[in-house]
Amino acid sequence: MTHSFDALIIGAGQAGPSLAGRLTAAGWTVGFVERKNFGGTCVNTGCTPTKAMIASAKAAHTLRHATQFGLAPVPDFTTDLAQVKARKDAIVAASRKGLESWLTQMPRCTVFRGTARFVSPTAMQVNDDVLEAKHIFLNVGGRPASPPLPGINQVPYLTSSTILELEELPAHLIIVGAGAVGLEFAQLFRRLGSQVTIVERNPRLLPHDDEDVATAVAEILTNEGITLRLGAECIALAQENGQPVVHVSCEQDPTSSRGSHLLLAMGRQPNTDDLALEKAGLQADARSFIPVDEQLQTTVPGIWALGDCNGRGAFTHTAYNDFEIVAANLLDHGQRRVSERLPVSAIYVDPPFAKVGLTEADMRAAGTPVLLGKRPMTKVGRAVEKGETQGFIKVLVHAETDQILGASIVGVGGDEAIHCIITAMYAQQTAAFMRRNMFIHPTVAELIPTVFGELKPLAK
Repeated sequence: MTHSFDALIIGAGQAGPSLAGRLTAAGWTVGFVERKNFGGTCVNTGCTPTKAMIASAKAAHTLRHATQFGLAPVPDFTTDLAQVKARKDAIVAASRKGLESWLTQMPRCTVFRGTARFVSPTAMQVNDDVLEAKHIFLNVGGRPASPPLPGINQVPYLTSSTILELEELPAHLIIVGAGAVGLEFAQLFRRLGSQVTIVERNPRLLPHDDEDVATAVAEILTNEGITLRLGAECIALAQENGQPVVHVSCEQDPTSSRGSHLLLAMGRQPNTDDLALEKAGLQADARSFIPVDEQLQTTVPGIWALGDCNGRGAFTHTAYNDFEIVAANLLDHGQRRVSERLPVSAIYVDPPFAKVGLTEADMRAAGTPVLLGKRPMTKVGRAVEKGETQGFIKVLVHAETDQILGASIVGVGGDEAIHCIITAMYAQQTAAFMRRNMFIHPTVAELIPTVFGELKPLAK
């Protein structure tokens, strides 16, 4: 059967549902396609479930360190991973159900379930239905990558999705990959009671961030008993006595890592391989992303790519911003562009690491005259009161224009406090402006004006 709509939206991740809401409110008819779970990566296997489990791990960590807060120790403390999972699943289910109900009850929106494939630049097939539209929005998301490691086909392994289904705590979890996914799962399972080893090819953590950031995050993890095996060349997988083994060739220690469970956290890949892009006149790039311009339009008029499949960002916040850009340009006669947004992100180890803008390394490479302000969390009253003094606040300012160029916060509340700096940067405000701000006491953010008042030339 053939159906005609004003627009087709493929995928119920962060960009798709909100776009459907805006388009239908403007009087458009929308055909909406989802083949699995509503909510995409964030709701089902990303932000929502992992942060729910991180909250459980934080509670376990606090119980384990009760005496540091003047409380009696908690006797016979154990972790019930099945209950942790049940709590996580309930949170995910509520979010997924709410989103599905909104879409299925949305006026002028027809939901189809199945895999959509192009049959022409203006039509896609879902099961026995052909859906036609002049506007097609691809929001198909991504999935964990399976890198071509030697032995990968002979060893059972977990991904960032399947590890969420465990109901028994791993005795020893080996994680290959030290990006955001690997680091968050490492601390999460260590706090729940697993022994954890991280294997990473790079000689240090977070190679795209400043060295002081990498050092601080490494100290947070090692202080909790996580083993870091960095500079691991020639990683290969094997199985001995029914358990995974990771062979490495590290300069400091070439011995293999043996554990009970193996998690591969080595990036993600977009879900573009089964869209039949060629029938629409589209071609994915070498990394399987769909190329788009500054307004997220593909090379074929009338087709847009949003979210994780376009290579313009791999975060929930960038996907949602993709929706905002497209909706504003289509419905509000706007001229919004991807390049207008600042690079912002966070890694939810505890305490978290959040950043905006450029790094010290970026400044040195460009030869930019820079002033640096930095304050350790040991001198932030709120952090001391909470007993969480790891990390620092750091800001970077152009020495000649006084413009704020970037910031990094490793420390308690840093993922929230950094938004003071993000907002100032979007408003193109200066360090002088930030020094005149008065923030609430006692907070972590209240020290941000102080840090901007302690600027010194960046060391060569």
